[in-house]
Amino acid sequence: MPVVGFDHAAIPIERPEEMIAFYKRLGFAIVGEQEWRDGKRGGFAIQFGESKINAHPPAVWSNPSFTLRGPTALPGCGDFCFVWAGGLEALQHTLAAAGAVIEQGPVPREGGRGGGHARGTSIYTRDPDRNLLEFIVYDQAYSGRDALSRAALVPGAAL
Repeated sequence: MPVVGFDHAAIPIERPEEMIAFYKRLGFAIVGEQEWRDGKRGGFAIQFGESKINAHPPAVWSNPSFTLRGPTALPGCGDFCFVWAGGLEALQHTLAAAGAVIEQGPVPREGGRGGGHARGTSIYTRDPDRNLLEFIVYDQAYSGRDALSRAALVPGAAL
């Protein structure tokens, strides 16, 4: 399959200032923040690893001429799962320090790694626009990116 990864997603947002502050407290980078503040850019992006979430403030998503979006998407429609590499205790501390209320967890979950069979522990919270955020901490066996180790752990996995 020629698709090798996930680059970005986009969501409409209602509270840009609160969203920026919240995601910064969690350790995310905000791409294009100053340009957005200076009126040189329509929105900004919440960046993590090799991916990002483009945030479309009200002036963007409510504009009828902006058609490159899900036509029924409204603030709070996002449902994202982030891989947390710092351990469960550090995740809980970071969420508490950011003021994120835990909605559910820690709970065991099956994630997308290891051919869709990797097991981990997830904690769910919401951002200021009420998007659902899942943070998964993978079991040690699935925490790496090495294809050989995945193949050894998942029968039938491609190298």
